[in-house]
Amino acid sequence: MSSNLERRYRRVLRVLPGWYRQQWEQDMVAAFLDSWLTGEAEADEYITRAAGPGWSEVASVVGLAARLYLTSAATARRFAWGQAIRCAALAVALVQAARGLDILVRLVWGRHLFGWLPAPPANIVPGTPNGAVPAMVWYLVAYAWIVAFVLLILRHYRIAQAIAALAIVPDLVVVLQGQFTDRFAAFPIGPWAFWILINLTPVLAMSAFRRTAWPAPGRRWLLALPVGYVLIYVPLLVLQATGNFAWIPDFSGLYCLLVSLACLAHAHRAWSRRTSGSGIWSLTLILLAADAGAYRIASIPDYLHDPHLVAVCLAELVILAAAVALVAADAVRTLAGPPALPPVSAPGRKADGLVQEQTGHVVPAPAPAAGPR
Repeated sequence: MSSNLERRYRRVLRVLPGWYRQQWEQDMVAAFLDSWLTGEAEADEYITRAAGPGWSEVASVVGLAARLYLTSAATARRFAWGQAIRCAALAVALVQAARGLDILVRLVWGRHLFGWLPAPPANIVPGTPNGAVPAMVWYLVAYAWIVAFVLLILRHYRIAQAIAALAIVPDLVVVLQGQFTDRFAAFPIGPWAFWILINLTPVLAMSAFRRTAWPAPGRRWLLALPVGYVLIYVPLLVLQATGNFAWIPDFSGLYCLLVSLACLAHAHRAWSRRTSGSGIWSLTLILLAADAGAYRIASIPDYLHDPHLVAVCLAELVILAAAVALVAADAVRTLAGPPALPPVSAPGRKADGLVQEQTGHVVPAPAPAAGPR
């Protein structure tokens, strides 16, 4: 049963944000009580009835509450956005790495290095777009994304960003040459949208990676590369090899469908299990959906000659919007409160009176009284 002294301290601590009390209230109450109690039964009984929080302690708690209310929400939003940007950049790099792995498989198959496989159809062997860059450079670009993705997982962030930045240069050369030679006259916006949203944007987002950032689960991301290739690109390869081109979506359509499926899977997981950190993934999916939706919208003018394809593009946008709506509420809750972090050590009473609070920044802790008055 709690003593009167403990109840009085708990009443004072009610001014703190609920999320902060949930994590630190027990430790703070224990520290306050330890500063009063002597270990002698009669003295402790009198103290629990007559003693109480001093004005300095109350002022310290109120000051802590004010700082938490003013700064924790902003810190939570910064942390959530930072994590979402890093996860979204990893996801786009994963897509690029899977495309590179697909080019590698096609090249190996086209060179007949798989002796037990029949000769591939001519449309399977990869080429280079419009001959703008040598084929070898095109292959190196594809493989560079695999290297950049793995380096991101291994936390060599600046090297990965430099490799990815070099990898998008040949694509820019292709787009510029197509514009100046009218090769992309029928596709005025799509190539630029691809380069900006799929190439340049993740390279810029890699600037959000830093050594002090919460690292991503590397094994899962590394496993996602072969699994994603088998589940996505192998069926597309089979459809292309068998001549069923009508079933193959363009890249922007595939991007929209993948993000929509990810939203559906995550929504079921987040709402059924209420897993910790689900809001970060919801925010990540919203960023990916914005990227995919922008690319889909920008590529629609490339299909104005075919009303059926325009209708397909609009249907993909509707599916994407409906899927995003399922995770939007979870993302909003993440931005409204402190994020879920990995477990941290209990707040010790350090010499300078500082404790590490949940949002990752340091705040002053209220100092208990030195002893019984």
